[in-house]
Amino acid sequence: MSSNQNNQAGLVAGHAQYVKGATEEIIGSVAGSQAWKSSGAQDKEHAVDAMKTASEGRDSNQKGLGGVEEKAGHLVGCEGMQKEGADSKRR
Repeated sequence: MSSNQNNQAGLVAGHAQYVKGATEEIIGSVAGSQAWKSSGAQDKEHAVDAMKTASEGRDSNQKGLGGVEEKAGHLVGCEGMQKEGADSKRR
């Protein structure tokens, strides 16, 4: 697997973990469970770290998904996706 494919796989996994964490936080809030909220926050932190690592050296000219990535970032509340999508959309 090439470095680009590894980076893309890492970004996808990181985004999935972020969404999982956000969902856990919502469930925890609705259910009144501090354990779920804490677990969700921790998952989100790990996801952000994983996404930062995966996107180091990323060339948005070649690997960005443009408007789709930007909209997905807005949907899940991920500023990195929003920025990368906007950057690649401009190119």
